[in-house]
Amino acid sequence: MALVVLDQVSLTFKVRQNKVLTLKEFLVGQMFRKGNYPQMEVKALKEVSFEVAKGERLGILGHNGAGKSTLLKMLAGIYRPSSGKREVIGKISSLFDIHLGFEPEANGWENIAYRSYLQGETPSTLKEKVQAIADFTELGDFLNMPVRYYSAGMMVRLAFAIATSIDPEILLIDEVLSAGDLAFQQKAIKRMREMMDRAQLVIMVSHDLISIRNFCTRGLWMDHGSVKQIGPINEVVLAYQESVRSQTKAA
Repeated sequence: MALVVLDQVSLTFKVRQNKVLTLKEFLVGQMFRKGNYPQMEVKALKEVSFEVAKGERLGILGHNGAGKSTLLKMLAGIYRPSSGKREVIGKISSLFDIHLGFEPEANGWENIAYRSYLQGETPSTLKEKVQAIADFTELGDFLNMPVRYYSAGMMVRLAFAIATSIDPEILLIDEVLSAGDLAFQQKAIKRMREMMDRAQLVIMVSHDLISIRNFCTRGLWMDHGSVKQIGPINEVVLAYQESVRSQTKAA
């Protein structure tokens, strides 16, 4: 059964061109609603169609600006398609920028609560998880300190531990596995695999082709907002690598 269906989905952004407005031009435009603000259309996604069934693990790859993260955010409901059909059956859990939503003056324990509530936890559900989250960070007494005193590595540990404490149905992941030092990355990979095993369906974006191959069964190659290829993960990764090599030689 397909839990995610996209049928000829396109997404177009309207962006004001880089024109510096004077204060007078802005005020006149606001007052009379006829300010001349030239806009351009950016076609971020172009007639994208695919289905993902329950139990599948789909990896999205492609160059920078290919539309990978935009596609993931559209699936999450952050962007609405300009045209086409988007259908998602099930509760979506997203791991995008795991560092967002922290309060610098609050300590680690308090931030565990804040971020967990943003992820949909309640006081009763969090009570069952909070100690496990704290243990995974390995921060010990540092959890009693305001997080503004944390190093970058400590913030990664805290953010990742909270973000991966969810029990997902449909899990969307964008470049999360590059977190922390080498020792913590080994824990992170194990944690991610356990969480992905619990999910009914996983769609992940990553430039790390080794992770894509290890975690995913199918691959989706995006190129300039369109689907270039979709199929078994090894076939798609090899085709993408060959394309990159050919472009490098031609340059």
